[in-house]
Amino acid sequence: QVQLVESGGGLAQPGGSLRLSCVVSGFRLGDYAMGWFRQAPGKEREGVLCISVDGHSLYYEDSVKDRFSISRDNSKNMLYLQMNTLKPEDTAVYYCRADTARDCEANAGDWSPYYWGQGIQVTVSS
Repeated sequence: QVQLVESGGGLAQPGGSLRLSCVVSGFRLGDYAMGWFRQAPGKEREGVLCISVDGHSLYYEDSVKDRFSISRDNSKNMLYLQMNTLKPEDTAVYYCRADTARDCEANAGDWSPYYWGQGIQVTVSS
């Protein structure tokens, strides 16, 4: 059974940092592209970042460039999202996601629909 479980969310002040983690079970994380998506209140779910099997990153959301980074530890079946210089508009539920391809999809909407974490809340507020 495939499971993706996020952790590390919570409340951060503007300008602060958080690191989200996602532990994967039921498949080898190293075989697939992985990513982070988010859904802000009243908005549609959107892609944030992807990392390919080879470690190449693809940003789907321009507003997080130079602030967010994605990494993976295949030996531990872990995916990470480092979020720096957080802004109130980063407030959202963040989801860990697995694709069925090795490389990142050019468009966030092309991801396999099957493998999602349950989501974790990130709130940026003073």
